[in-house]
Amino acid sequence: MSSRQRIHQIVILLLAGLTFSGHLLAAEAPVQPLNIVVLYADDWRFDSLGCAGNPIIQTPHIDALAAKGVRFPRNAVTTSICGVSRATLLTGQWMSRHGNPAFEMFKTPWAETYPAILRERGYHLAHVGKWHNGKFPAANYDYSRTSPTRHWVPARGEAGKKGEKVHITALQEQDALDFFDSRPQDKPFCLTVAFFAPHADDPSPAQYLPQPKSMSLYANDIIPVPATANEQAFRNLPPFLANDKQEGRRRWSLRFASEEAFQTSMKNYYRLITEVDAACGRILDRLKAEGLADKTLILFTTDNGYFHAEKGLADKWYPYEESIRVPLVVVDPRMDKSLAGMTNNAQTLNVDLAPTILNAAGAQPTPRMQGQDMSPLYLGTPASRQAAAKSWRTEFFYEHSTIRDISFIPSSQALVTPEWKYLYWPDFQQEELFHLTIDPREEQDLAGDEKSLDTLRDLRERFAKRRDLAR
Repeated sequence: MSSRQRIHQIVILLLAGLTFSGHLLAAEAPVQPLNIVVLYADDWRFDSLGCAGNPIIQTPHIDALAAKGVRFPRNAVTTSICGVSRATLLTGQWMSRHGNPAFEMFKTPWAETYPAILRERGYHLAHVGKWHNGKFPAANYDYSRTSPTRHWVPARGEAGKKGEKVHITALQEQDALDFFDSRPQDKPFCLTVAFFAPHADDPSPAQYLPQPKSMSLYANDIIPVPATANEQAFRNLPPFLANDKQEGRRRWSLRFASEEAFQTSMKNYYRLITEVDAACGRILDRLKAEGLADKTLILFTTDNGYFHAEKGLADKWYPYEESIRVPLVVVDPRMDKSLAGMTNNAQTLNVDLAPTILNAAGAQPTPRMQGQDMSPLYLGTPASRQAAAKSWRTEFFYEHSTIRDISFIPSSQALVTPEWKYLYWPDFQQEELFHLTIDPREEQDLAGDEKSLDTLRDLRERFAKRRDLAR
């Protein structure tokens, strides 16, 4: 081969690995498609991790995962509720586009979801655990084991027929491990493990029901009560939220209405988290034992945040920080080892997961996917990563539909920037405005402050544009 031919071949190879999309140069596609493992928990907010600075909670396996990859502390969801967030994960679209306002099957054609694209490209496709988007489409998966949304459920097989019960986390862990026994060895795979915990067992008066072996955990700890977990913070909410009929307040009364109830609920909630962390550890150990760790993109994230009694509330839904921010840890074998353990403060969203997964498979997102591939933020040269960070989004639109009726869970929308948050409650045509850098706990509503009038006008306009783009 001549020198000219060698140079030509090198240029062709370099160009083949790079594509331009918007303002970002996409990361180099893998020579061989990576396996994909999505560890997806429920009702678990951004700071309920040891690696996120929580001094009490025990999450050693996810902490170790973060030490190998990259953690995104500013990661958020575009709608903070189980079903909608899961639809966004699958479609890479805002609720306004995929059309699932709560727990229905989304309207986006299945062929445009990332699982469908992966399967079309020869992936062995698996889903374990919670679904929450209408009827589970079992025919679209090669391996699937869905499970009830309770903490103690019938065991599988003969044990279940005899009336024996097993904890939901143990069941979902075993279902995930069984996948490795049955998968074909000659195909890449995509496995999603959608844990139900630490979601509350809603029909149970106890709400959080960990396994007996976990009850010694946190027994001698005192969980700090949040600074805004008080009656005044609740009364400072808009009047349509500051009443006992709202579902966030009703669930608060079941979990956090007294100091004793708060400690009991939070300790059991933390126990459920530590159980999921241990299950993740055993799944990751199986990957390593099969020699797959260096061939697999691993994502850990959750479907929405969670109030731990802040503002006198429980659960999620509303556009406040505790509700919308969720953990995200990415371990990508293409990442330079020197970057292991880094944190990246880019404003990533759950809508970005589908394009990122597709890149790891050497595939392109569909034209109607609205998220961005995150891999340029942690792959490539320092200069390319810096360029990706510079051109990354600096604000996003949040949306949530009315559930049941406006006295139960009202609709809400927001524009979130690093400095400001503008909230709009469509059912009541009411606004809120918070200066996040000065007021991170969102205690001082500046919507009626004359000094903030210009900021309010500017954010209204930007909010309207982002809302239109989400459709």
